[in-house]
Amino acid sequence: MAKGKHGKRTRARGWKIALVVVGVLAFTSAGTAYAAYRYDQSSADRILPGVTIDGVDVSNMSRSEAVRAVTASSEQVLDGQLSVETSDHTWVVTPAALGMTADVEASVDGAFAVADEMSFVSRVYHRAAGKSVRASIELTYAYDEAQIQTFVQQMHDEVAIPAVNARFALGVDNQVVMRKPQEGQLLKTELATARILAALEKQAGSVKVPLTVVEPDVSMGALGKTIVVDVSATTLTLYDGFKVEKQYRVATAAAGYTTPVGTWKIVNKAENPSWTNPDPTGWGAGLPGYIPPGPGNPLGTRALYLNAPGIRIHGTYSSSSIGTHASHGCIRMLISESEELYPLVPIGTRVLIVP
Repeated sequence: MAKGKHGKRTRARGWKIALVVVGVLAFTSAGTAYAAYRYDQSSADRILPGVTIDGVDVSNMSRSEAVRAVTASSEQVLDGQLSVETSDHTWVVTPAALGMTADVEASVDGAFAVADEMSFVSRVYHRAAGKSVRASIELTYAYDEAQIQTFVQQMHDEVAIPAVNARFALGVDNQVVMRKPQEGQLLKTELATARILAALEKQAGSVKVPLTVVEPDVSMGALGKTIVVDVSATTLTLYDGFKVEKQYRVATAAAGYTTPVGTWKIVNKAENPSWTNPDPTGWGAGLPGYIPPGPGNPLGTRALYLNAPGIRIHGTYSSSSIGTHASHGCIRMLISESEELYPLVPIGTRVLIVP
């Protein structure tokens, strides 16, 4: 009987010990959890180990330390050289000068956010053990397209060469100017902007941008025919482009009359023209008021009418006057030569009369 009571007392004492042990363990665990919590809170101002921003290791750094480290790294990119090249020009510029910037603060925010995305236990473990989380944060760059466009426009202004039109005209002092056409060039600004932007995004060291050829509005073929009358030399030359097609001796104005110097054009043509006296009270006094087509007509058998008032290029039966200053202002030709010239000259042909 006594033995049974002793067994009961032993079992009761065992339970009490177990409860104490459990209590002690619970108290210890609570203390450990609290300590872990305090450790996590005290380390929250530091980035977890194993975090990089654009290749920069920011493990265990504070915000200010991380901002300084990443800023220094980004400045190497922003202050680097970008060579922009065309076929005949090169510009060296920095990405920063083109308006490129780095959002360092946002990337550091991302580095700190790695911890927020982990569980409490995992976070404490990586901090306490110095175990790398192997997280890589991208550094975001921004681009100012308007600033790039401004730079591209400066490039365009430097390389642009206007096309030169073919020209057959009177220049200074009524001298004939014969200028061949020349191609121009310009920068394709939209394409250049896009390529420079792509180079900045890739952090490339150089980029090539194309030039485009600008064709002249007036080519050699577009010049067409030109007649040049040299009053002093009493010659008429027909050009096709810059090529001499025909040349003739002519008669120009006699003393007291004028073959008008300047740039004119053929506005009408006539075969077997009639003649109306242009100055019946002046030099035409005593001449008929009208002479029909045929032998003896002062305009011969062919006439080219200029937009210079009263001036024509025409044939004459007075062949002895050719090569002299004998007309009242018109340009006279031998009958046969005026007939040869006539079909070669379309209406609209340029006529340059030089002194």
